[in-house]
Amino acid sequence: MHHNTICNSITAELAAVERQENATILLAVESGSRAWGFASPDSDYDVRFLYVRPMDEYLKLEKRRDVIEWKLDDVLDINGWDFDKTLLLLRTSNPTLFEWLSSPIIYKKHPFIDRLIAISHEYFLAKSGLYHYLSMAESNYREFLKDEQVRLKKYFYVLRPILACRHILENGAPPPMLFETLLHSQMDSVVLPYVEELLAQKKLVPEFGEGPRVDKINRYIEQSIIELKERTQTLPPIHKKDWRELDELFLEAVKLK
Repeated sequence: MHHNTICNSITAELAAVERQENATILLAVESGSRAWGFASPDSDYDVRFLYVRPMDEYLKLEKRRDVIEWKLDDVLDINGWDFDKTLLLLRTSNPTLFEWLSSPIIYKKHPFIDRLIAISHEYFLAKSGLYHYLSMAESNYREFLKDEQVRLKKYFYVLRPILACRHILENGAPPPMLFETLLHSQMDSVVLPYVEELLAQKKLVPEFGEGPRVDKINRYIEQSIIELKERTQTLPPIHKKDWRELDELFLEAVKLK
């Protein structure tokens, strides 16, 4: 299906969410390999959105779900988080939320979301982000990249979190979504050509399949994980900010409708 046709159907789905769920979508973005800039031609569309309902909905005694799981098929994967859940996760510096807020592919954006983006960096906790990306790198490495033949796309699911950790340590800020931005700012120059070659293949081949393990990259991954763990452990303990600013933002959001 053509990219523009897909975008139109995503827009139509988001409009249906708002109608059927009595919700206002504040932000809808691409969250997967397309937003990271290493999609294969047949990658699906991972659409994530943040929504808010009218105030009355939050004052009901019966607990309602704070997620909307809207659609999942071969092409579209669409789901979202309620704004109350979003703010709770911002306070704990949830790395996934920071990724959504910085996605380069935006399907829908309400002006109010700029208020959230403006304060979000104040809630970023470097140590939490480092532990998140380290565990992602380790588990994907252990599971997918140890054999003689490996699923080549899994290199990106290990390298991206490693480079994200390097970015956090260098800048004390959430990593950019685009893999190539991270690659060129953080990657060891000796390993860089091997990764660029894999990236070029992945973008061209629909079913980017198996191939022999790339030992130069594997060695880089193993050394990085050890080094990053040591550096993360030396950081000071985590202190969360108070609730005041988030409470104020929430009260404004529920009055939007």
